[in-house]
Amino acid sequence: MSKWIFQLSTRNKTIRPLKSRNILQNIQTNRCNSTDMAGRLSGKVAVVTASTDGIGFAIVSRLAADGAKVVISSRKQDNVNRAVSELKSKGFQNVLGVKCHVGDNDDRNNLFKQTVEKFGGLDIFVSNAAVNPAVGGVLDCTEEVWDKIFDINVKASFLLAKQAAPLIQERGGGSIVFISSIAGYTPFSLLGAYSVSKTALFGLTKAVAQDLATEKIRVNCVAPGVVRTKFARAMYETETAKQAVLATIPMGRLAESNEIAGVVSFLVSEDASFITGETITAAGGSISRL
Repeated sequence: MSKWIFQLSTRNKTIRPLKSRNILQNIQTNRCNSTDMAGRLSGKVAVVTASTDGIGFAIVSRLAADGAKVVISSRKQDNVNRAVSELKSKGFQNVLGVKCHVGDNDDRNNLFKQTVEKFGGLDIFVSNAAVNPAVGGVLDCTEEVWDKIFDINVKASFLLAKQAAPLIQERGGGSIVFISSIAGYTPFSLLGAYSVSKTALFGLTKAVAQDLATEKIRVNCVAPGVVRTKFARAMYETETAKQAVLATIPMGRLAESNEIAGVVSFLVSEDASFITGETITAAGGSISRL
């Protein structure tokens, strides 16, 4: 920063110098007066699908740490119970667990019904659920597998967002975040259909964001790279596979779940108040353009 920063005086139209030290002091003062980061989502209610493990659990943990009341969901009740207990053991008591298979209409309805009954409404919805039941190139995919991937990864995300939107609107606005993948930009050779489903989420984000912009509901997407989770284990469990993946990542390492959670926390906070319809890639510098 230069020694002097000039500022226009609105009273006499003259230019007067301000010492950069004063500017820095003002910045520090404003930071001290700003809302504490740990409570920036205080009073907000967040639902995260597939949130008992991996990226989903990291997201729900981060949102709880930021002050939100959180709803954990997954297909199996035992996993939901375990995740709720783990989060409460860390001191977060505003936690609700709901069994929800996102492909089941009754489960989806129950997820939001219990959220409203417990916490009074909804401000944040994060669609994280995804499946990949088969390995192979896109043209090797059977129709049955294709339908299952798109039913869960795309159709369910659309239906959940459609249900979440009016609830968020009732609260005066909020955020929806879809979790996609770097594979949506650069398809993984053995995850062909899955990669295409993740590309579809980029388009869904753009379309829903336009529809909801006037309702003060921001809609964004996160495209993680290869994250060290059970879901992505096949991509790093052998040394050969791991080295092949690392060769595509300029930062030379895999992502950790909490690094993706941090991006989501930013997107649903007021720090991102003028961001909607965007996809943020968190992939260590991997190629991320269509």
